[in-house]
Amino acid sequence: MANSIWRILWHLIGYAQRLYWLDAALWFLMAALGALPGIFIRNFFDQLTGRSPADHSRWLWISLVLATGLARVVAIFAGRLTKTEHRFLISTLLRHNLLQALLQRPAATLTQTNAQGQTHSIGSVVNHFREDVLQLEDLVVGTNEIMAAGITAIAALGLLLTVNVSITLFLFLPLAIIIALVQWSEHRLKRYRQASRHATQRVTALINELFTAVQAVKVTGSEAYVLAELHRRGDRRQKLMVQDRVFTALLEAGFAQMTNFGTGLVLLLTAPKLSQGLTVGDFALFVYYLNLITHFFSFLGSFLASAKQSDVSCQRMGEILDAPPAPPDIHPLTLAAPLYLPSPLKAAPPLPPAQRCSQISPLKTLRIEGLTYYYPDQRRGIEDISFTLRQGSLTVITGPIGAGKTTLLQVFLGLLPCERGAWFWNGQAIANPQHWLIPPQVAYLPQIPQLFSSSLGENICLNWPNTTAELEWAIATASLDTDLKTFPEGLETPIGTRGLRLSGGQKQRVAIARMLLRQPQLLICDDLSSALDIETEQRLWRRLLSTKGHSQEAKSSQTYLIVSHRPQILTQADQILYLQAGRLEKIITQT
Repeated sequence: MANSIWRILWHLIGYAQRLYWLDAALWFLMAALGALPGIFIRNFFDQLTGRSPADHSRWLWISLVLATGLARVVAIFAGRLTKTEHRFLISTLLRHNLLQALLQRPAATLTQTNAQGQTHSIGSVVNHFREDVLQLEDLVVGTNEIMAAGITAIAALGLLLTVNVSITLFLFLPLAIIIALVQWSEHRLKRYRQASRHATQRVTALINELFTAVQAVKVTGSEAYVLAELHRRGDRRQKLMVQDRVFTALLEAGFAQMTNFGTGLVLLLTAPKLSQGLTVGDFALFVYYLNLITHFFSFLGSFLASAKQSDVSCQRMGEILDAPPAPPDIHPLTLAAPLYLPSPLKAAPPLPPAQRCSQISPLKTLRIEGLTYYYPDQRRGIEDISFTLRQGSLTVITGPIGAGKTTLLQVFLGLLPCERGAWFWNGQAIANPQHWLIPPQVAYLPQIPQLFSSSLGENICLNWPNTTAELEWAIATASLDTDLKTFPEGLETPIGTRGLRLSGGQKQRVAIARMLLRQPQLLICDDLSSALDIETEQRLWRRLLSTKGHSQEAKSSQTYLIVSHRPQILTQADQILYLQAGRLEKIITQT
């Protein structure tokens, strides 16, 4: 992540080069068309005062000014199209890479604690996708504008040097002052921007937590305390945002004043020379091009200040990126990726077909050897765990709290990156378990099921192809059929945000029905008893272990790997894996 902001900028510019250079050409055309009237105005005034060597009609120069103005309007409209397209492309690439890096984390966790001990919650991560991405997007798309303004400013300086060298050289004084201001303000720019972004992050994090913990706040009567904390964070954010914006505005005002100072100085130097050979047309040329050149100086100052603030945004986004850059000199945010977006000239390209794992033979044995994983910055995890699952068997993982049972399941499924270990499906090595151990081979039920804010039926099916009989069987086996009769809209019943309208047990049984509908060869459950009463759990296990599946083939081949402490489950297990402090202490085989 040691890439400088300029290297990151260069890589982002190179992502969509054709669109970038087309946009740059249009903005250069706009800038050139904006500069040409200065020459026409010079010739017009020289024509009026009789100092022009050529004998042209005054209406010719007026017509040329109007024509260039009209052409510039057309170029601006075209430039806005390419600029909008380029903006959307760059921001989408940044968000794509940021999201991809987040989803590549262990178990796709969004939260993390950085080196300063600050936790990035889901609410705070939203700020990276919004403010920080927009900051970097503005910098990237502003490069062709500053380049076009710079080229025209250099051309204007060259033309003014042919008129009067000494006066033109005074134009560089404001530029030197502006660059000195940027260098002087670099530390404060970064510090104020970092503080304002962090304050915004704390506000959004608290709002996100409030949405997910409304009941806890009401039950404990903490409304006043929570509102006071939200007010406190909001007031601090307001103070820091105002500080950041005011400092930036003062800098931009300073840049503008320096350019105005340069303009006034040049005009004072130009006026006495009107009687020393400088024509009225030359004076008009100086006045016209002064605004163009000084605008570039002010624009350059704002661009350099924006680069310092973009450096802060890159550092902030880098804090939540774990994926190393590839190749080493490229920042993860700038990695080229296909984006399936429509453009004004063509429709969006078709999405590539979903990756399918290669044909897997029916499960007979699944051998795990030496699974090892340690959580970052600690020696807690699992170490050197090996066992074998056989077709139609029930394997129970048990052990004290913190023994590593859930960690073992997540490493087993590829949700956590395995440091050492191997998988063998019927003796065939599995290189990428996260791509192989998925439905219809394997289905997983975590302790806390994840539901979507849609209907009950949509949460069970999730677009999985099924028949009415298969759906009814999954619902009945999950002991959800009785509850379903109480829902007035049946499967079309909305369950609210993350299943808010369901009880904890109903949420878990919806997730069980979802898992059973996939008819997996291996069914993995992480502690079904966490949200079910004993009677419901016993009824559920009786149905699972008696039917073993909807089809006749599934009835004889269903394999289970579960975490449980229930004696009635342990007595039915074919083998019991006992974990202690992340190690497999013993394997108990029962016949």
